Amino acid sequence: MFAIALKQEQYQTYILTDQEAHSRIEVVPERGGIITSWRIQGQNLLYFDPERFQNPDLSIRGGIPILFPICGNLPNDLYVHQTKQYQLKQHGFARDLPWTVTEGLTQDCAGITLTLTSNDKTYSHYPFEFELQFTYQLKGNSLKILQRYINHSSVEMPFSTGLHPYFWVSDKSKLLFDLPATQYQDHLTQKTHPFKGAFDFTEPEIDLALFPLSRPSASVTNTRHNLKLTLTYSDIYSTLVFWSVQGKDYYCLEPWSAGRNALNSKENLTYLPPGETCDAWVEMTVSYC
Repeated sequence: MFAIALKQEQYQTYILTDQEAHSRIEVVPERGGIITSWRIQGQNLLYFDPERFQNPDLSIRGGIPILFPICGNLPNDLYVHQTKQYQLKQHGFARDLPWTVTEGLTQDCAGITLTLTSNDKTYSHYPFEFELQFTYQLKGNSLKILQRYINHSSVEMPFSTGLHPYFWVSDKSKLLFDLPATQYQDHLTQKTHPFKGAFDFTEPEIDLALFPLSRPSASVTNTRHNLKLTLTYSDIYSTLVFWSVQGKDYYCLEPWSAGRNALNSKENLTYLPPGETCDAWVEMTVSYC
């Protein structure tokens, strides 16, 4: 019923399948541990730009990139920790580094665990010893992403984390949103407004942080395809970010634990004591209307 296979193209790719549900995901550990594809009954759920993916100098546009130890960008890509200045580019480094496969599961689901550990390269940008363990679990029409953050440092470790899924859509006017927020901040104008439950897709770009979150779930219904996507998430997540670009066949609905610039502002930042572990999860489920 559940299976894991390998294919070798530009990068080694793990293919996880639930044969009964005709669902599958593809995972590329070398490129940030990213999920590049999620399909149910032959239908693509994720947008993916293969040309950007083939160029390792470009950030990946598509799939489900991992954001750590920051979400979004910092002013001038800089933050200060204990009077010392460090540089981190947008969304951090986890999405760019190679991850290691440490476990595969085929009993109750199709699952795979990937690990990323700190090294000399990360330490120059983020002066902490850490270990990340992400487990992708595919079962039926659901994809669950279990996350474990471990602080191996002798000092408290501040971080924020998030996911940046690109959901495929051919006609954004057919989307209906049920998002648990009453306000949004527009990243392009830095202004905060009441959120009324919809977006203006005539705008060239939409980049909004939605808050406060009143419940641990959000959903988007595509009335053209009679498909409803539901995101549920653990309580580490304080913000949902919505991003869309006119003329592109995707929208992004991103759970973030903290907003932009949290390493400087300290707002909603997670502080993990030395030797401690923080667990979190996000689940994405598809249902048909």
